[in-house]
Amino acid sequence: MNFHQAPFTFIGQVNLKVENLERALAFYQDIIGFQIVNQTERTANLSADGKTVLLSLEQPEKVVPKQGKTTGLYHFALLLPNRSDLANIVFHFIDKGVPIGSSDHLVSEALYLSDPDGNGIEIYTDRNPAVWQWKNEEVAMTVDPLDFQDLLSTGKQGEWNGLPAGTVMGHIHLHVSELQRSEEFYSKGLGFDVVNRYGGQALFMATGKYHHHIGLNTWNGVGAPAPAANSTGLESFTLMLPNEEKRNQVIEQLTRIGAQVIKENDSFYTVDPSGNRIALQV
Repeated sequence: MNFHQAPFTFIGQVNLKVENLERALAFYQDIIGFQIVNQTERTANLSADGKTVLLSLEQPEKVVPKQGKTTGLYHFALLLPNRSDLANIVFHFIDKGVPIGSSDHLVSEALYLSDPDGNGIEIYTDRNPAVWQWKNEEVAMTVDPLDFQDLLSTGKQGEWNGLPAGTVMGHIHLHVSELQRSEEFYSKGLGFDVVNRYGGQALFMATGKYHHHIGLNTWNGVGAPAPAANSTGLESFTLMLPNEEKRNQVIEQLTRIGAQVIKENDSFYTVDPSGNRIALQV
C-alpha cells in the first residue's frame, strides 16, 4: 500500500458524471460497498473509510448517455488491502448475481465490472512487490485466467461488509486519442515513468516502481474525439503530489511542454492531449 502515499505521485480521487444520481448511488452503495460522505441534489462524495473521498458522482444538467469510441475513462481501479477482501467481494457478487470479468496480471489479481452508466471499474489486490518481475525497467504483466478456487479459499461467504477502510484508488486507466503525445504529457509533464508497453496500443506508467498508477490505451481508435461536456463518464481525476515544491515543479514541466495549467480558486488543473481533466493536489 505504500505506493499510494508520499513521496510518490498517485491517484487520489476520481470524479464521474452519471445519468441518474439515485441509480448510481444504489449501485455504488449496495454492489461496490461505498459509504456516502455528503450529498446534494445532483452530487455525492463516496468513501471507503467514511472520511477520505475516493469517488465523486455528479448528475449534470441535460445529461446525455456516454457515446462510444471517445476518449475518457476505461476504468478506475479500487485496490483492496487483503487478498481475502477480494475473495469476500467475489462471494458478495455471486450473492447479488453481478456478472464480472477477471484476470491474473502476475503483479495483481483483478475483477472487472461496469456501473449502470457503463463506467468501467476494476477491483484488485496486489501480489507482494518482491515477486514482481522487472527487466530493463519494465515490469512483467499478463492477462491470465484468475484461479478462483485458490482465491476463494482465502475468504468466507457472507463476510463482505462494504469496502474495507484501507481501500485506496489504485490506478486509473484512460482511453486516449494517441500514445506519443500522451506519453510525453504524462512523463515529461507529470513525471511518470513508463513501466510496461502493451504492443503499440497501450502503455502503463507509475512513480516509485509501482506496476502502474496510470494506464493509457488507444482501443477506442487513434484520433478518438473527446466526449461532450454533458456526457456521462469521466469528469476529472485528482493527482496527489507529495508537497508544494513538487507541484510547482510539475506545473513548470507542463508549461515547458506547452500544456495548459489553470488555477481555479486555490486548485490547479491541467488537461491531457486527449481532453482528460486532472486536478493537481498536494
